[in-house]
Amino acid sequence: MGVKTGYRGYKSYDYLEKGVDYKHFKLARELDWVEPYTLPLTDTEEARFRRLIKDTVFISVHEHTVVATEDVGELMEYEKEGRESAGFEGLSRSCIDALFDNLMDGTCVIHSKGGWKWEDVIHDIGIRACDIAHQDFVFKGERVEDIYRAHREGRIAWFIGLESSTPCENEIDRFEILYGLGVRMMGICYSESNCLGSGCAEVNDGGLTTFGRAAVERMNKIGMPIDVSHAGDRTSLDTIGASAKPVFISHAGARALWNMRRLKPDDVLKACADKGGVIGIEAAPRTTITKRSPVHNLESYMEHFEYIKDLVGIDYVGFGPDALYGDHVGFNQLFAEVMSIGGNLSSSGSSDKADPIPPIKYVRGLENPTEASHNIIRWLVKHGYSDEDIAKVAGGNAIRALKEIGL
Repeated sequence: MGVKTGYRGYKSYDYLEKGVDYKHFKLARELDWVEPYTLPLTDTEEARFRRLIKDTVFISVHEHTVVATEDVGELMEYEKEGRESAGFEGLSRSCIDALFDNLMDGTCVIHSKGGWKWEDVIHDIGIRACDIAHQDFVFKGERVEDIYRAHREGRIAWFIGLESSTPCENEIDRFEILYGLGVRMMGICYSESNCLGSGCAEVNDGGLTTFGRAAVERMNKIGMPIDVSHAGDRTSLDTIGASAKPVFISHAGARALWNMRRLKPDDVLKACADKGGVIGIEAAPRTTITKRSPVHNLESYMEHFEYIKDLVGIDYVGFGPDALYGDHVGFNQLFAEVMSIGGNLSSSGSSDKADPIPPIKYVRGLENPTEASHNIIRWLVKHGYSDEDIAKVAGGNAIRALKEIGL
């Protein structure tokens, strides 16, 4: 969480002429489209927080750095244009040293309504990487050493992630192609089934397929971190069992606290930790809520963190807020069908009745990557976590797993 000294005011695609070289959309304010929230601390706690953000490495194992349009009604057209803007200014005010940015995952609809087409994903990776290459604050991360470098230099290491292997279809070599293009974490599947396994929105989970097992083996060989955040329960367990290396659940929560398919049951969480993996706590709207805190906010989020930490141990937990800059709730509502949000938020058992989820405008305290990074550490300070434990969950656990995988 080194102090960010490398930002020089760059805005996405400054090397082009807006409105001439590409279609320009008015974007949301990065940090205050709604009233910002900072968890209050005492003077002593504040001083400790300031020291920690200088000394501690912070990694978001799942994030979206995109800035949404100011007018939510323009979001679909914005996504179809295939040129998302990154929140460089917002990131410059964050505590983040490294993040796994999942780009247009779930909304990659440049040429199709369903998304996930190989051509679209390659387009997205290339356009975003070109933007990154034209400034010197955020740089493309490829190895663990890049995380330490970013911390030393007051910059951010940007690792590319894909939430699903769907674009690989049944082509095993595509995993290597994507690794060669910079992808450094990949999900087995998104909410729907693909050639590898079943997603969490499916009523019936067939588990990891034969091709899925071959893909896991190939990802192990090339050192590609595997993610099962959106996989069904059986597919998640099969993947963890088939992998010779730790597996990430980069963004999820505990189903024991709220009954929805998008969250993970205890047996999956334990299996992930037993394999040396890391569970990143998710903050996308209306996910990590609880019976005690049914309105999604910082407290409900950290209740999931503490439950999972107590269940599996503090060495296997981290943070993957899954936020963005702008109206995240509106973004999800617009792309609800493509992202299978209805299936994700439904109950986990076919005979269970889903708990009603209160509507919200935003997630207080976690509305964007910057706000989330500050408030997570502030909450840990306020609740008396040791420097050692904060260092583990902020980034140390992820670094340990990434090294074991071969990154």
